[in-house]
Amino acid sequence: MDRFPDRQVDLSEVEAELFKGLAHPVRVRVLELLAAAEGTVPVSDLLASTGMEASHLSQHLSVLRHHHLVRSTRRGSQVFYELASPQVPDLLAAARELLLNVLQTNQEQLAWSLAQTAPALPSRLDSRDV
Repeated sequence: MDRFPDRQVDLSEVEAELFKGLAHPVRVRVLELLAAAEGTVPVSDLLASTGMEASHLSQHLSVLRHHHLVRSTRRGSQVFYELASPQVPDLLAAARELLLNVLQTNQEQLAWSLAQTAPALPSRLDSRDV
């Protein structure tokens, strides 16, 4: 979030930058894996869990580090990752809850819409059979 060092910025700009850091399913999956883990996770485990090539995962981890969502430590030849903030799991849970509510609302709207149009469907089908 060092993208605006020379000027005062609106908080909404900084928030938008944070959401850009979350704007890929692999990055969200990595955050979920780290949130579920106790302590640090070796990058080899993240590779196995995501099924990604090392170079692609490295790019996503770089974005997450840039947005201060994860941090890495090196121990010998291994690199370990962890969440940079204890609030990240709460952010993921809030996003999941919002998504489930939206999906439920959409499902209810679809069911209502189908119920409104369903009685008219057989009469249209019957007229084609004549």
